[in-house]
Amino acid sequence: MVQEDIKVKKEVKTGPVHWEPSMWKVIFHNDNVTPMQFVTQCLIEIFHKTEDQATNIVKAIHSQGKGVVALYPYDIAETKSSETTEVARSNNYPLKVSIEKE
Repeated sequence: MVQEDIKVKKEVKTGPVHWEPSMWKVIFHNDNVTPMQFVTQCLIEIFHKTEDQATNIVKAIHSQGKGVVALYPYDIAETKSSETTEVARSNNYPLKVSIEKE
């Protein structure tokens, strides 16, 4: 049996590997039942918005029918969306929250 030398070409990339996760929009949808003050509180407590930021977002949601409240990697967007929906339901509000890839 003859053993031949086998050469394997290896390509090595140098430099830092840069990877960014895709970002997801958290969207609140306007409805005629959920009070604006409740939505404002959710934005302050769950999304860590200032009172002014939250008020401006709520006004935009009210006038446009929906609005992007934050941008996060998928797992965070999903968690905050679920948490907001849970809080809304526990207070008997139908606030709809969705996420959408940027």
